[in-house]
This record gives sequence, C-alpha cells and structure tokens, in this order.
Amino acid sequence: MKKTLLFLLLLLSALLLYWHIALHPAMPSAAAPAPAQENTGTKILLVPLDSRPPCKDFVIDAGRIGGIEVVTPPTELLDYYSAPGNTEGERQWLMEHAGEAQAMILSVDQLLYGGLLTAREKTTSPEAIAALTDDLRALHAAHPEVPIYAFSILPRMNPQDSIDGLQERKDLMRYSRLAGKQAAGLSLDAAEQSEREALLQRIPADSMQKYLAHFEENEALNKALAALVKAGTLHMLVLGQDDGEPYSIPNIEKAHIQTYLTEQGLAEPQVYVVHGADELALDLLARIDNDAGGRAPHIALETGSPEMADRVMPYMAVSCETATEEKIRLIGGTRVSPADGQTPDVTLFLSAIDLKKDRGDTRRASAARIEQGLKKGEALALVDLSKHFSENETLLPFLQDSDAPLPKLAAYAGWNTTSNAIGTALAEASLYLGHFPAAADDAQAMAIYRAQLTFLCNRMVEDTFYLKDSIDTVNDNLKKAGWQNTADLDLEKNYRTANAMMHQALTSRVETFQSAPAISAPFSLTLPGGQKRCTLKKLPFEASYPWPRTFEIRLETHPYLEES
Repeated sequence: MKKTLLFLLLLLSALLLYWHIALHPAMPSAAAPAPAQENTGTKILLVPLDSRPPCKDFVIDAGRIGGIEVVTPPTELLDYYSAPGNTEGERQWLMEHAGEAQAMILSVDQLLYGGLLTAREKTTSPEAIAALTDDLRALHAAHPEVPIYAFSILPRMNPQDSIDGLQERKDLMRYSRLAGKQAAGLSLDAAEQSEREALLQRIPADSMQKYLAHFEENEALNKALAALVKAGTLHMLVLGQDDGEPYSIPNIEKAHIQTYLTEQGLAEPQVYVVHGADELALDLLARIDNDAGGRAPHIALETGSPEMADRVMPYMAVSCETATEEKIRLIGGTRVSPADGQTPDVTLFLSAIDLKKDRGDTRRASAARIEQGLKKGEALALVDLSKHFSENETLLPFLQDSDAPLPKLAAYAGWNTTSNAIGTALAEASLYLGHFPAAADDAQAMAIYRAQLTFLCNRMVEDTFYLKDSIDTVNDNLKKAGWQNTADLDLEKNYRTANAMMHQALTSRVETFQSAPAISAPFSLTLPGGQKRCTLKKLPFEASYPWPRTFEIRLETHPYLEES
C-alpha cells in the first residue's frame, strides 16, 4: 500500500512539473526576479536559537531588506532536531570571526545546550555555566569594539519529555497553574486547594524535583548573564518567555529574575524581559539597525475590535496589547496614538479572531480597513492571528479577493504564537521603512522592495496557506499512508513522500493566491525618481521540510515583478 501511494505521489509530482514547464513558460526578462539590495557593509554574526527557518533563515532574509549580511556558523556546527549543536565549535567560530562583524546576536541556549529543544530537556552544571560566561568574557575582551546582543529563554510550563506518563504530565501542568495563581496573589478556592494537596500526593517526588530544578537552573543562568551585562561584557540581554499561560511556575521564575534585575539596577535598554522565543534574534536585528541609523520608529497599534487588545491568545501569558508594547520597545520604537494627534511611521493592525466570540462581520470590516488604508498609502503591518489556528479565523482569504494592493503591506505575519507574529511583523516593517524611503536612487529602492516583497510573500504563503490549511492535508495523508506520528518522521525513508504531499497541497493554494485580484492587480510605488507601476506576475516557490516533522517548512518564494 505504501509503495503504491509513493508511486502515485511521485507520478503526480512529475506531471505537475511537466505542467509547469509546458504550460507555464518562463516569464519575459521584464518580469524576472532581480538581485536584492547589495550589502551596505554591515555584517552581523548570528548564533541562532536553533536551526529552524524562523530562528535562522528569517533573520538572514530580513537582513537583505536593510542590506545587512547576517552570517551564521556552518551547518555542521548547528543543531538538527533533537541532536544538539557543537557548542565548543560554535564558540571557537565566534572567536575566529568576531573581528569581521559590526555586532553579534547570540543565543545562550545554543551556546550552552546546543539549541532550544536540547535546553528543554538537558540539565547543566554550575561549572558549565561558568565556562560559558568565561568564554563570553574572553570574546568581549578580544573584540571589545563588537557589541554582543545575547538572548536566553525561560523554560516553558510543559514538563520535560523525559518525565513520562500522560497523566503525570497533566498533573504537573495543573500544579503549575495553581502554584502560579497563588504566587500572583490570588487565593485558591476550597476545591482548588484540595486539588493542589491531591496533586502533591500523586506526583512522584523525583518528577516534581526534576521539574522544579529546571526553573532553578535557568534562574541561576540568567543571574550569571545579568552579571555580564553589569560588567559591560554584554551590550544587551533579552530574556524571553517561551510558550506560557497567565498563571504558571515560569511566571514565578520571571518575577524572581525581574526582582533581581531591579536590585542590581538593571533595566531597559540594558536588559529586556519579554514574551517569545523564536523571533528574538529577528527583533534584535531590527534593534541594531535602528540604533545604527539613529531611528526610533513611531508605531501605532490598531486592533480589529476593542476586545482584541486585551485578548490572551494560546501559549501566551499576557494580552495582545502588552506583547505588542514589549516588542515595540525591544526594536527601539515608540508607541504613538493617532487619536492624540501623533503621526505613526507604521500602524500595526492586529487581528486576533476567535469565531466563538467575534461577530461574523469582524473579519470583513477589518479587511475593508486594510484595503482602504493601503489605497490611501498608509504604512500598514498586518498581524493575522487565529485563536484556533484555522484559516477561517484569518483576514488574508478576505483580503486576497478584495481590491487591496497586498504587495504594498509593510509586513505580514500570522505564524505560531502572538509574540512570534508581532515580533516578526514589527522587525520586517522596521527594516523596510527604515531603508526604502531613504534609498539613493530608483535601482536601490527597487532592490530593497524586492527583498521586502520576498519576505512578505514568504510569510503569507507559509503562515496562512501552509500552517492554517495545507499542513492538515499533509498530516491526514501521512496518517492514511501509515505514519501516525507526523511530529517525528523518518525523513531518511519518507522525505520524498512527505515533500511531494506538501508541494501538491501548497501549489494549488499558491496558484489561486497569485491570480487573486489583491495580488495580481497593478500597483504603484513611490521611488526617488517618481512613481513606478508594478505588477506581480507570478509567484513560484521552493519548499521542503527542514526537520523530520511537518510543523514548519523551509520556504522561499521568487516573486516575478513586471515594472513599467
């Protein structure tokens, strides 16, 4: 059965390839992709949180918008899924290449544990933490002119995978919520107090000790990093909270470290405590770019409804508005209010739809607002969130069939958690609007725009069409073919099958999208030499699974622009 399915999928892929070549010949040279902006001479070394595209490729691609060369350690030194990175090799690589860069963005989790997944599971020793801090001091001493921007991730609430048993894991999660509620100053009712006592009796002592020790270890690490900030070794430190909830033990650790930072006289802009993980390197890239350019972008927040500002979305410990304000400060921006007569450089329009609570016309009204703003020439960055990770709760399907010139968006993001999407959209918009209006000539302006358009299309295709739709088709088909665990594929054996399924599902969505009115209609760009009329004629793409799971894809679109 599997062999038959594999043959049919490969045959289908071959037919699709023939169809593209025979019936879709290459576009004329006037509509061919052009090189992105040339490097302006700025080089940044990045040790990413892990090797996934959001942590690595997004930063490299966004750097091209600002003409920044982002350089990472060789692939063989980085992690791959559950296999940790070569931490010793990464530190040696930094020492060898730091003198070539203007700044460094360093993931502490990569340099200490070998990546985020390993950091979630692996324990370390005080001696290992001391060795890392010694290496960072040596790096700074050897290259004091190159500022180090470091970020470290607070452990998420989920128990380590090595704590086995579904009920045991559920018990620890429930205990974490109750402990977090108490720590926040809220009283437990009689039922909750009784449940807490029962959980303490039921959870094995060694599992409880292992779970709590993870947070204690991380707290000790972050205090050591804070000392490096105070000593001037680290130029900036960002502590990010991974997947969270309003009440949990991770919030207790966060409160402890915030108190410690206050006692040490450390605060923004030296140390930031924010929510999020995967997007932090991208936000630091935008911050470095803004500081270098002497910019503090004025950013307004607008939501699809008043309730959305206060809404706490899945895997978040804070509201959408709080998460937005954190990221605005982190990239070096300032929040402004048009209602108070303040003019924004960009408006972040945040849609966080929950179809169980929002009126049916909410999406339609939001899409109309975006269309109207783009037609008037507003700089708009769209964060397109979904409470249930469903395309039925996003704005993009409404927008693509409208008259909104979507290629003129300053940013788009809707992937994963609220903090991920907000941080991605703000960084993209900041880099684009920091460079496009200041372009020296039409050629440079178009090179910046093409880099921006590529990043924009990447996000729309992956965040909505893959993660909110095609991934379900792929997972369902893989399960029908006999692979039950789509989060742990054997790509040595199943790579072609999985990728063929993904391409088949995603190709139909992209073809519909590229022919939609909001994408295919001509639009105008204001360049140094005047107005230029552009049309996005075609949107070919490449995509593959970077890790043996379907949760993310490595995607690169190649927008074909026709200019007149």
